[in-house]
Amino acid sequence: MSRPLSEMHVAVLLGGLSSEREVSLSSGKGCADALEGQVAKVSRVDAGRDLAQVLAELRPDVVFNALHGEWGEDGCVQGILETLQIPYTHSGVLASALTMDKEKTKAVLNAAGVKVPGGGLFDRHEVAARHVIPPPYVIKPNAEGSSVGVYLVREGDDRVRAVGADDWTYGEKVMVEPYIPGKELCVAVIGEATGPRALTVTDITPVKGFYDYEAKYAPGGSVHKLPADLPPRVFEAAMRESEQAHLALGCRGVSRSDFRYDDVNDDLVLLEVNTQPGMTPTSLVPEQAAYVGMTYQDLVRWMVEDASCPR
Repeated sequence: MSRPLSEMHVAVLLGGLSSEREVSLSSGKGCADALEGQVAKVSRVDAGRDLAQVLAELRPDVVFNALHGEWGEDGCVQGILETLQIPYTHSGVLASALTMDKEKTKAVLNAAGVKVPGGGLFDRHEVAARHVIPPPYVIKPNAEGSSVGVYLVREGDDRVRAVGADDWTYGEKVMVEPYIPGKELCVAVIGEATGPRALTVTDITPVKGFYDYEAKYAPGGSVHKLPADLPPRVFEAAMRESEQAHLALGCRGVSRSDFRYDDVNDDLVLLEVNTQPGMTPTSLVPEQAAYVGMTYQDLVRWMVEDASCPR
């Protein structure tokens, strides 16, 4: 950015229209609070269908995109920002749209030599009617984040009828993948000018069973150990594969890769890549940034300084 940060007007997008609205409100509040005092003006924008008009009237120098999920993380809002020619944070249109589609993300990562889970997309009514693959397996929407609409089906469990219900709003196709036992890991990546830099590996243990929405966002819902206690070869593989995924998908700014590591069969699998990682009080990216000496304020400032358009 050509202007000093202290002279900038930053619009923080938060809330939005997706099922992850509450998470975005928390992320956006944290980022906006962190920018107060570091920039000339912070405008907090609850993003609605009139976003283009609101931003045209506000005329910010930078947009900080703290939206999560559909319409904020899938390339739609990024397209508006490209049209308005306003520098913005995080990934651009293509990477955002690509990583929001789990099936297409897996295809790109597989082509890049990164191991991803098996399984595939199935009609949700078929999934509700029978076990489409042998349990244990995981059902998840193809285009949602924050573990919204995710189910773990264990051996002996009945099928998940909720997936076929009339009030299911997460698409007609759902991703069904074999459940990978072992450790839940994540790695944050910062896309620096010299190339992507993985920060560290976090080992996540949910307090109650599965690492679902509650375990992610409720205070005390999970225990984070960082750096993760892993064989050095596995730790290094998670770091390098996260950087490889960031590059292969064309991510910008900050991304977060989520893994499962089967420590019995020594099998590391990348589940998905998040282009708009959470910035809430329990989120993993700010926690990893702090571990490497970058405060929450430092991280948010770096994101604004990294903003650009076209992205």
